[in-house]
Amino acid sequence: MSRALKTIVPAILSLTLIAACGGSDSTSDDGTVPATDGDVAVASGFTLVSPEEAAATIADPPEDLVILDVRTPEEFAEGHIESAVMVDFYSDTFDDELAALDPNVPYVVYCQSGNRSGQTITKMEQIGFQSVEDIDGGVVAWASAGLPLVN
Repeated sequence: MSRALKTIVPAILSLTLIAACGGSDSTSDDGTVPATDGDVAVASGFTLVSPEEAAATIADPPEDLVILDVRTPEEFAEGHIESAVMVDFYSDTFDDELAALDPNVPYVVYCQSGNRSGQTITKMEQIGFQSVEDIDGGVVAWASAGLPLVN
């Protein structure tokens, strides 16, 4: 199986399971409506957002917002979202660097196309992060939407 398929197949299966496990009730136990991405419910505090939605969050940021770029240093140098902090997904120390971040502040996370950031979101949820937006389509979608990058 190719490397891409090894990554895509588990992601599709996860999304299928998430969609299949949802009930018809649209509220959670505390009475709030869970965040959704189309028909797929996402974990409370974890949201897949469009580049435009992420740009709106960044333009009017919540207190202590961290913009987290999980691409390689080479990709980061080619262009990144202003004020982004880079933690290389492929680094041997990635998990430790991720765990060292404050889980109580809000994050906007992105990568090149959405694959690495999606895997990062899973790790962040397991660690106990509270509020994370994942840019759907990554920096490719961000740039395609005409949003600015800096070098």
